[in-house]
Amino acid sequence: MQFLPALPADIDAIFVLYDHAIAHQKAVSDQYWLPFERARVEAELAAGCIWKIVVEGQIACVFLVAYSDPHIWGERDRDPSVYLHRIATNPDFRGRNFVAAIVEWAKHHGRALGKKYLRLDTWADNLRLKTLYEHCGFRFLGVERPANPAALPSHYSTVVLGMFEMEI
Repeated sequence: MQFLPALPADIDAIFVLYDHAIAHQKAVSDQYWLPFERARVEAELAAGCIWKIVVEGQIACVFLVAYSDPHIWGERDRDPSVYLHRIATNPDFRGRNFVAAIVEWAKHHGRALGKKYLRLDTWADNLRLKTLYEHCGFRFLGVERPANPAALPSHYSTVVLGMFEMEI
């Protein structure tokens, strides 16, 4: 298992994984990501924000790493933190516990950058992910609505989020 920055050449594979994630979300919930703007993903790739896990020469999982997230975390964004978003797993590799692997990678990554917290969010009523994140060591902080959903991808427009954090 290798953690590598995603490359611009990976964009089509990333969108395939997002499509698989959306299909899975629709199968298990009434809440799901809306399609992402290609220009936004291209900018995230150019900025080095999207990472991939490569297994057996294939992209098994992708995720976004940010070091600032004021539209979701508000005043707490002042804390030196690593934020994880959009974890999407290739269906051929489900069940390999990539979230736990990402958390371990992100803790080391954050420490190397002098960060204090690892944070993520999900829909407030997603009990399955809440349990998974707590199992990975996150503390549930409560629920919140983003202060400026217009600055976020469209699926944040009416969402109530469950907020999670761990010290690293």
